[in-house]
Amino acid sequence: MPVRENPAQVGPAPRAPAPGAAPPPATPLTPPTPAVPGVLTAADVRATGESIVAVQEPSGAVGWPDGHVDAWNHVECAMALSACGLREPARRAYDWLRASQRADGSWPKKTAAGGVVTDRAAESNQVAYVAVGVWHELLVTRDAAFAARMWPTVRSAIGYVLALQTSRGEIAWERRADGSPAGYALLTGCSSIYQSLRCAVALAEFVGQPQPDWELAAGQLGHVVAHHPEAFADKSQFSMDWYYPVLAGPVRGPDGAARLAARWPDFVVPGLGARCVSDQPWVTGAETCELVLALDANGDHGRAVELFGDIQHLRDADGGYWTGWQFVNRAHFPAEHSSWTAAAMILAADALSGATGGAGLFRAAGAGRAVLPPADADACGCALTAPG
Repeated sequence: MPVRENPAQVGPAPRAPAPGAAPPPATPLTPPTPAVPGVLTAADVRATGESIVAVQEPSGAVGWPDGHVDAWNHVECAMALSACGLREPARRAYDWLRASQRADGSWPKKTAAGGVVTDRAAESNQVAYVAVGVWHELLVTRDAAFAARMWPTVRSAIGYVLALQTSRGEIAWERRADGSPAGYALLTGCSSIYQSLRCAVALAEFVGQPQPDWELAAGQLGHVVAHHPEAFADKSQFSMDWYYPVLAGPVRGPDGAARLAARWPDFVVPGLGARCVSDQPWVTGAETCELVLALDANGDHGRAVELFGDIQHLRDADGGYWTGWQFVNRAHFPAEHSSWTAAAMILAADALSGATGGAGLFRAAGAGRAVLPPADADACGCALTAPG
């Protein structure tokens, strides 16, 4: 049997009580609001959370500036709302996920304001991310009833995603509206799905329905992310393809540090933040905060705090954040505040401050392992190249 990590070990998680042990708290916990000394106060972070609430629809959906909703950004906003203590809006966001999930376990790629589906395709990373959100909510609140209520939603979503996994281990980017899978996979998306699978495995154990096949799928996917760049379409001009294997956990330790060092000059603009695209004079808040999370997750806390401070030039007076800054034209681009940028700021502040039970979510994704062995070395071709 191949040696593999245990994807269930994703942080100081709540566990189902053993016989005779104290049950989870009857009243869910309300942790302190994150704050980063010298950068953001707790009141600042709360104001950023309120900027997300301001764009939340009555249905609970949280969308883009143009009003459309995708499940990944929606989940990230739900996580941020919970991290800054806005429990009721966060729960409405999760209720929306339950209500809008399709019978096959997916969510549409795009849903317009009011619930009209405008793109019936489904992206695998968007569908999988509900597992990260639900696990995060459990870490923050210790609300076992919430976990039980959301478990069927997560189980159905993960089933949908794993139906898109190839024998080598990568997962197709999307299932098109006609039901056919995309003929390619993306490194960023698969990295995110790896973290989602680990959270899903942990949640399954918590609710007493272990899913060993999900463990094997996560192990194979993590190995392919870490060791098989040929499995993915080339999107190397985007910073997400650079840092996401570190952020989501497949590449950590010295390997993670080396990966971040290799293209640091390509993407990081001193004093301003991280570029979204290597050849464009444009730094963005969400990518910068995800890089902050990746640095912190890999043990580089000092540089993470410095970078987090650098990107605060995008903060507006109401607590919201501009999406990005075009530093040649010296203009905000696009000329919009985005909910996902606000959410990334809150999650980064929580990780840096350790305020909530979910603060270690991204650090725990790697479980201290820098190299992942394949669950099936024959499937990815590693058995053919193994020494001996």
